[in-house]
Amino acid sequence: MGVANAKVYLKNPKMPKLKPVEVDAMADSGAVHLCIPEHIRIQLELDEIDKKEVILADGSRKLVSYVGPIEIRFKNRVGFAGALVMGDQVLLGAIPMEDMDLVIIPKTRTVDVNPVSPNIATSIAK
Repeated sequence: MGVANAKVYLKNPKMPKLKPVEVDAMADSGAVHLCIPEHIRIQLELDEIDKKEVILADGSRKLVSYVGPIEIRFKNRVGFAGALVMGDQVLLGAIPMEDMDLVIIPKTRTVDVNPVSPNIATSIAK
């Protein structure tokens, strides 16, 4: 598992006239989902699709909004995801990172495109 930071652009693909939001995201390969704070949900005018119960690090449970879709851009990569609305910082978990074929570089604690496939995202589909 690793934690790093990355500048990503988030956009509501249902509202193309809205400008993307550039954010400093915490990327955590030990987390699963994309999580966004409420103020990002408001800026992107994202609709609630559902509610999800999440189990927090301390074992407590919380019901949160699930919104989307969200377009995520990082360098030459793009992905789409739903997001849990919680916390005070954007969290990029394993699912969106895998979707965009991103890796965490532990030495520099940065996120980058997979060096094995620098020009186009690669995924396993079998």
